Amino acid sequence: MKHQEGYLKSNRATNIYYQYWLPDNKPTASLMVAHGLAEHSARYMNLVNHFVPQGYAVYGIDHIGHGKSEGKRVYVEQFQDFTKTLKIYFDSIQEKQPETPIFLIGHSMGGLIGAAYLLEHQNELSGAILSGPAIKIPENISQATILAGKIFSVLMPKIGVAPLIFEGISRDPAVVDAYIKDPLVYTGKITARLAAELLKTMRHVTKHAAKIRLPIMIAQGSADSLVDPDGAQLLYDLVGSEDKTIKLYDGFYHEIFNEPEHGQVLKDVQLWVEKQLGKTRD
Repeated sequence: MKHQEGYLKSNRATNIYYQYWLPDNKPTASLMVAHGLAEHSARYMNLVNHFVPQGYAVYGIDHIGHGKSEGKRVYVEQFQDFTKTLKIYFDSIQEKQPETPIFLIGHSMGGLIGAAYLLEHQNELSGAILSGPAIKIPENISQATILAGKIFSVLMPKIGVAPLIFEGISRDPAVVDAYIKDPLVYTGKITARLAAELLKTMRHVTKHAAKIRLPIMIAQGSADSLVDPDGAQLLYDLVGSEDKTIKLYDGFYHEIFNEPEHGQVLKDVQLWVEKQLGKTRD
């Protein structure tokens, strides 16, 4: 396994950290990972350690304001800064592996980023896997709170408005402990601007999800307390893909790639990807 890292410029000329892992031989396919809120790309080593020995390349990026990338923590001017930067990274991956199929893997907020990305660039991808996607607006958020958030987003966009909860990321205590102690994980409050942009993008994605037509797999833990598990079914019902799969993991928490049974989840993802590659070869 070969590991490389570096920085690229975002659409706003911010330094964005990336890293990737390559198999010893030519990759069967490339997996482009979009991580979740407050975390970073190095937290996907279970995925890396499963797929790279199987002949896949795994590419990760730290979103603006996350991990080793520049920018105020968990802040973004516009949600499109995530997707535009992801497109810049995609182009660099395609340049490195011009004839290799690329699949998008998005988790949590990265699932929302991924879904928004698909609305613009799905024709460039061979498929997408969205894990615990943050698609559905939480029912406990009132219209008054949403309105207040919009006002803060304009007047005080960088102010922290809501604490981040981490206890529900995994049923494995070691994963939770490592998360809390990880210096690259942000444990403060989400900024008003990002909170407002998340809600706006959730509405945009659900409104236009029927335009998503590439092969897609949606995976969700049924005991997820960080995003509404019903969001996975909602997205599955809304996307226009003929080839779409939903996997519900009974009793699993939010980070299904970091649950004690993550081996089965990763095997399911691999089987789905291999099915898509089989279609490509036919």
